[in-house]
Amino acid sequence: MTPAARAQGFTLIEVLLATVLLAAGMALAFAAVRSTLAISARGEVIAADNERMRAVEGFLRRRLSTAMALPMQRDALSGAASTFEGGPAELKFVAEVPDYLGRGGPYIHHLQVSGTGEQLQLRLGLLLLQAGQPIEEKPPRGPELLADDLKQVKLRYRGIDPATNALGNWQERWEVPGRMPVLVSIEVTPNRGAPWPPLLVALPQQSLAGAWQ
Repeated sequence: MTPAARAQGFTLIEVLLATVLLAAGMALAFAAVRSTLAISARGEVIAADNERMRAVEGFLRRRLSTAMALPMQRDALSGAASTFEGGPAELKFVAEVPDYLGRGGPYIHHLQVSGTGEQLQLRLGLLLLQAGQPIEEKPPRGPELLADDLKQVKLRYRGIDPATNALGNWQERWEVPGRMPVLVSIEVTPNRGAPWPPLLVALPQQSLAGAWQ
């Protein structure tokens, strides 16, 4: 091939080399796009999880911070009133709810951990309380799902030790008739992402109810 002929086009080797370079460039571009999309998707998931965490913790904080020292039920023999019940997987207390959650007025709040293993759910049931008597609504209201896909949920309670007049140790149960704990702690560990910041709430009515262990 004369120099003039070579100047008019590309050799087969040059065409193949250009094709390989073009394919490599496209592969790198597609990889970069996939990586960007994956990072964006992960960021959206993290943002959604954080928003859910803030919404649930904010809701529970508002409900617990307005707990009322009202009797939910009375012991048939002693007549002692129960104003707060707490266990490792559930707690009950009375607080008013806004109209969009019910009819307004005091409701028994039943926060409960359901599920098994590392597939736990956090649910809240609401039961209308009138003149010290629970009233079933019609149709019956089922517990509302607050959060799911949870690995662990820990509920704890802390009251004042009457022997020292100081805060006692954290307990997994609160079973003091007529009295509420001073502090409630809720710790949530989801299956995806980091544990939620521990939710620590002081109950405002502890002085009214005595709040003694």
